[in-house]
Amino acid sequence: MRSGQLADAAGVNPQTLRYYERRGLLRAPRRSPGGHRLYPSESVTRLRVIKTAQRLGFTLDEVTDLLDAGRRRRSGAGLSARVTAKLAEVEGRLADLTAVRDTLREAISAGCDDLVACAGSPCCPLPFAEALPAALGGEPRRG
Repeated sequence: MRSGQLADAAGVNPQTLRYYERRGLLRAPRRSPGGHRLYPSESVTRLRVIKTAQRLGFTLDEVTDLLDAGRRRRSGAGLSARVTAKLAEVEGRLADLTAVRDTLREAISAGCDDLVACAGSPCCPLPFAEALPAALGGEPRRG
């Protein structure tokens, strides 16, 4: 399958194929006598796996590790452990975003119209003096 065909089948552009090759996510294909890249049909599945993992919040480095772990089958390095860790990360971000949402709703309800004036008001719900969650610009979550 040529680059354009693979890109269309997997829903990516041809530049993505070359980028993934450079990153080691996609094996370098064999070449036709005319120099065209010829990918095996399994490449479609691999690309779909990569794009799905990205949509689930995995970075390309993490995707590389996931794909490598699948080949190595090392204890503790498999999909389950990595997905569990990603889930904990996502739940932490959700908690932070929930705090941001709730604080913004409180600010709207309190009628905050001027940040400086609001900061000096005892009824201001904005967390000017307290520790902020990471989503509000505070320290990153630990754990």
